[in-house]
Amino acid sequence: MKVALYQIEQEYLNIVQSIIDAGGEITEEQETALSISKEQLQNKGVCYGFIVKELEGNIDLIDLEIKRLNALKKPLVNSIDRLKNNLSNAMQMFEVTELKTPLLKINFRKSESVEVTDIDLLDVDFVKTTITKAADKLAIKEAIKADIPVRGAMLLTNYNLQIK
Repeated sequence: MKVALYQIEQEYLNIVQSIIDAGGEITEEQETALSISKEQLQNKGVCYGFIVKELEGNIDLIDLEIKRLNALKKPLVNSIDRLKNNLSNAMQMFEVTELKTPLLKINFRKSESVEVTDIDLLDVDFVKTTITKAADKLAIKEAIKADIPVRGAMLLTNYNLQIK
């Protein structure tokens, strides 16, 4: 019968608690149980140790594979960015907002972002206090949309190319 490590630990804790409850006196049964638990712990501990070492080795192999795959991914991401940028520039130059075929739709998705031009000009309500000074862009955006003037920030409209 195999005994799991947590079972050995629980058995050991139960024995220790019974010794404490008895005022620190150890019976022969408890002493025998403790020695058996120690033997089991030794064997199980060694087995668990080998399993942990094997799993750590697998993690190292996975980390190496992740690095290799990231190295393959980087030029693909760069190519995608270049192609999308070229397409976006051409569509803007020719004032085309959408290209549509039965298989593909390319258009601009409108989004908004806040650009903080001078964080020191912002009211306290629009600054998040963190380890470093950062603008609360959500509060700024809501204020600007509510026609509340915000010194040091402006609302920009962006067009992000999406391909579906």
